[in-house]
Amino acid sequence: MAHAYTPGLRVTEKTRIVKERKLPLPGDVMVKIGDTVKAEDVVACTCLPGNVQTVNVAGLLGTLPEDVRDCMLKKEGETIKKNEVIAETKGFLGLFKSRVQSPTNGSIESISNVTGQVILREPPEPVEVFAYIDGKVVKIFEKEGVAIETYAAFIQGIFGIGGETYGDIKRVVEDEASILTSKEIDKNCKDKILIGGSLATSDGLKKSIEVGAKGIVVGGIADRDLRDFLGYDIGVAITGSETIGLTLVITEGFGKMRMARKTFNLLTMHEGKKASINGATQIRAGVIRPEVVVPIKEAKIEKEKIRTKTGLVVGSPIRIIREPFFGELGKVVALPSELQKIETEAKVRILEVELENGKHVTLPRANVEMIEK
Repeated sequence: MAHAYTPGLRVTEKTRIVKERKLPLPGDVMVKIGDTVKAEDVVACTCLPGNVQTVNVAGLLGTLPEDVRDCMLKKEGETIKKNEVIAETKGFLGLFKSRVQSPTNGSIESISNVTGQVILREPPEPVEVFAYIDGKVVKIFEKEGVAIETYAAFIQGIFGIGGETYGDIKRVVEDEASILTSKEIDKNCKDKILIGGSLATSDGLKKSIEVGAKGIVVGGIADRDLRDFLGYDIGVAITGSETIGLTLVITEGFGKMRMARKTFNLLTMHEGKKASINGATQIRAGVIRPEVVVPIKEAKIEKEKIRTKTGLVVGSPIRIIREPFFGELGKVVALPSELQKIETEAKVRILEVELENGKHVTLPRANVEMIEK
């Protein structure tokens, strides 16, 4: 059977998910293999060294650099508090002393007899790594972190903003074509992952933050609404580090784009269940997709069958990613092997697609994206 390799987004009811949760620096792992963890559990922790501040003690005291050490009231390695006197001169007959106060909490890192400067180290910053998903610890990376396994419904998006979060799923629109505005948002949306339809407006996003919603999953968003919501344009870069109080996952694309019925039905089927979402997106080398993970809590889950990805085949669900049918969904009905000439006079491999409305169109294979099951 003819087939073609093409990138795709995964939308599946049940799959095995393994997430590696690692620290930026060596630290302590808080769990062991076999432990069951929740998304909010801390699985590893460490401390980042505090920032460094330099104080010109010799200049502030009006003394020579080689005399600074004799003027210090605190020695190297000792802790200090903000506004605490760390150095002073002997003065004249015990009077007219000059003093230097610490500008921060922390410790004395070093005292230089050459420059007369004292280096202060601010307190270390604790770093905690959370499980992110409900699951079981299946691997330990010594002093680094863990790998967590779960079986879950899994949905990849096309674009997102905001980092990792979790909450119960709540549908706030009638169907996959509905628009999510501020009217659909109320106090009952607090701490929820909201499911929208074809579009989320800027006022809907802002209202969601006001009521304390954790995230939104929606089909599309207009450029102007995203710009108005963020206050700036998103460039071609990695997203996910925005501190906006909300994580947004776009499943289809920019503009008013009806969420795929399969995606909407899958999310709706799990309404009330806990989901973990991440808006991090990278479209350059090392592609990162935003995602929604809904752990399946059934006691018995059939072992997932190992399957080989064969790419596009007749019957494969696809999304068209270029005009004039951009955003349309359909399935492959034919994959001719011969090259064919298109409007640009180029000869390319094509495929025939049946759209959801029953219409048949012929497109270059590069114009579609596979929706993986």
